[in-house]
Amino acid sequence: MTDVYSDRVAKAGAEIIFAAPPEADSPEGSSRKILDDLPAAIYVTDALGRITYFNEAAATLWGHRPTIGTSEWCGSWKLFWPDGRALPHGDCPMAMAIKEKRPVRGMEAIAERPDGTRVPFVPYPTPLFDAAGRLIGAVNMLIDITDRKRAEEIKQRLAAIVQFSDDAIISKNLEGIIESWNAGAERIFGYSANEAIGQSIEILIPPDRLSEEPKIIEHIRRGERVDHYETVRRRKDGSLIDISLTISPIMDENGTVIGASKIARDVTERHRAQEQRELLFREMDHRIRNLFTLAGSVVTLSARSADTPKELTTIVRDRLDALARAHALTLPKRSDGSAQIEQPTTLQTLIRTIVSPYEEKGVSPRVEISGPDIPVAASLATGFALLLHEFATNAAKYGALSTPSGRINIACSEVDDLVSLVWTESGGPHIEKPPVGEGFGSQLAHATITGRLGGTLSREWNANGLTIRLLVARERLV
Repeated sequence: MTDVYSDRVAKAGAEIIFAAPPEADSPEGSSRKILDDLPAAIYVTDALGRITYFNEAAATLWGHRPTIGTSEWCGSWKLFWPDGRALPHGDCPMAMAIKEKRPVRGMEAIAERPDGTRVPFVPYPTPLFDAAGRLIGAVNMLIDITDRKRAEEIKQRLAAIVQFSDDAIISKNLEGIIESWNAGAERIFGYSANEAIGQSIEILIPPDRLSEEPKIIEHIRRGERVDHYETVRRRKDGSLIDISLTISPIMDENGTVIGASKIARDVTERHRAQEQRELLFREMDHRIRNLFTLAGSVVTLSARSADTPKELTTIVRDRLDALARAHALTLPKRSDGSAQIEQPTTLQTLIRTIVSPYEEKGVSPRVEISGPDIPVAASLATGFALLLHEFATNAAKYGALSTPSGRINIACSEVDDLVSLVWTESGGPHIEKPPVGEGFGSQLAHATITGRLGGTLSREWNANGLTIRLLVARERLV
């Protein structure tokens, strides 16, 4: 279309290769009026490349007014190629058209104004010939492509943002067919672009959530956004992933909704962190409650063997110190707030430290430990100490350590690379029936033994007391 337009300009330009303005009512004057009023930049040269005419649009594009009959090839203050290299006026597209006597198409250049601003443009130089075929000059039309370049840069920038985003960015039509798929979508969902494009968006939706899609499409048809909608989607391998969806309508130039864009963010880690925080809060609450209970148990146990207030104070203080040492084993040790400096220990060391608050000086031990002393890795010391602390706390609150005559036997053994620990209570309160439900302590025990260590844990509630059996692979413990 622009080439046809430039050909018409060339015909008009052929009539005004002159230095002085023609009469307004002459054919030349009429052609000049047309060129003057055109919004496109137009200028004309003679056969030597000297500018003989330019319109106001050309002067605006150049930022100055060249000298008629003196300025050559182009009225720009300076010229550059699109890559920034200087473009001599004698090598510009207009000079090429005159020297080679042919129209020049498909080139771009940049005009620099005297104030330093630069204008990218597309030239359409066309040589002019007389009736005898002699070259008499040329006419050029310059199309300012600043807006187009800016739009291309924005488009490229947006394309780069979409392509390299960590989030999945997907577009689909109103029938739910995927039309675009970025690298983030491939990373999160496992499908390549070739696999996903052309497929229904339902390949990402678990069967029990298919009802969500029609509701989302209904919002999109009404031109509404769906912001931060948290749901579950399915990867190529069938695994499920927690995501946050933001869905926006895609409209054509008439404002008609033709599809939707989806931004899906993987929030699995955020949910895990939230669950971890909740677990820590529950553990903190559980520990605080246990500390109050333990403090009461320590005072009660100490009062049974103390004859004077001073002796009671000493016994309570010693037991609370021992309790503090046991509690310290349940906490990660750090040097500077970041680096762990836990040291390996042994199973019997952990047990003796944990139960020490419940022992009395000069009295036979209430907790008997037998079997080999098995190493425990530094990384597991905290978890295992917390587990034993939980057993001892429950024994002090409800079991063998809650009565003066109660006893605990802890038997350790190794068979076929398996470590066994049997915790047997006796002499405690009579057990009518086992407790119903599972408290936080039981959940913690199962998480440590079956989850982290891959072992087994069982409890037997006998009338005489509780028996706990642990079985863990030695290599996991060491």
